[in-house]
Amino acid sequence: MAFEVKKIDPLDLQPRKAVGVDIPFSGKAVFNSTYQTKDAIRANLLNFFLTGQGERFFNPTFGTGLRNFLFENIDEVTVRKVNNSIRRSLEFYFPRVIPTGISLEGIPDTNTVQFFMSYAIAETNIEDELIINIET
Repeated sequence: MAFEVKKIDPLDLQPRKAVGVDIPFSGKAVFNSTYQTKDAIRANLLNFFLTGQGERFFNPTFGTGLRNFLFENIDEVTVRKVNNSIRRSLEFYFPRVIPTGISLEGIPDTNTVQFFMSYAIAETNIEDELIINIET
């Protein structure tokens, strides 16, 4: 009989200990805390995707620059270029995050770019997805 081993981050077993900072910064004391590893990773990825390259001092390669695609013609070549760039960046900054699906869609009527990524975390049972709408 086979069974799946479930790995749990030890920090998740302490319910009152914060693991990270949640985005957006809208809490009573400037920011809200995250108490689960899944939520902390999601907030870190959101921060990573919304940061443009060159925006962070002393770490100019951090970020993806998704906002740069807001006025681009999104075709297969652009999607492939974004996909490759995001995968390389994730391998460097988030080596345990395994993207299982990435899509980028331009919505010209509302001048919006919608980014979608589903991902899994290596050696855990954590799977989640992220949807970011970038508007002018």
